[in-house]
Amino acid sequence: MEAMITMQSIVKEYRTGEVVVQALRGVDLEVERGELLAIMGPSGSGKSTLMNVIGCLDRPTSGQYVLGGVDVSTLDDNELAAIRNRKIGFVFQTFNLLSRTDCFHNVELPLIYGGVARKVRQERAREMLDKVGLSHRMRHHPNELSGGERQRVAIARALVNEPQIILADEPTGNLDSKTGEEILRIFRALHAEGRTMILVTHERYVAEHAARIVHLLDGTIAEDERTSQRPSQPPRKE
Repeated sequence: MEAMITMQSIVKEYRTGEVVVQALRGVDLEVERGELLAIMGPSGSGKSTLMNVIGCLDRPTSGQYVLGGVDVSTLDDNELAAIRNRKIGFVFQTFNLLSRTDCFHNVELPLIYGGVARKVRQERAREMLDKVGLSHRMRHHPNELSGGERQRVAIARALVNEPQIILADEPTGNLDSKTGEEILRIFRALHAEGRTMILVTHERYVAEHAARIVHLLDGTIAEDERTSQRPSQPPRKE
């Protein structure tokens, strides 16, 4: 299989005054094209930092990061922004939808930034909302939707640019267990279409939807395991 992501000796340091904190300590990671990977780790393990580097939201202090055949580890801010817009679709725990605009325009927005012609972007936005089962809600605003519906809008927005990677950060964290399972089924269906997907989570039952789980601890990969892809039941929320 062809590698979508190749990371070699990735180090990320943050400096606060004279104190240097090493959030990532020489991470080596390869993700195949079409793979469904989960990244787990406790608070302070470096998983958020690794997610930011994978998503080109931040650049490593040292090491090499090749994404889809492009060495992105030394790109400047504008070049990283272009990579993010073209190659990566983001799904966040807090949805990150614009409250003053409807679902259709939330999904269309990345295409506007990308300079896509109006007719093309409108057709694609409708197509993506239909894919997540929300074509009937496209003119509703986020505050008129349930949490699960808002997350489906966020997934449609992540898909609209036809990215090479979907990167989901705690995508079920603000949802009840039943709705969270519905969102994870959508991710599994998208993966079945051949998409490369990375789930960042602290929940074991979420990670078990992936065929592979990478465990981070103190800025390093402590374990890289294959799963049965038979997820355990989510914990009940009181």
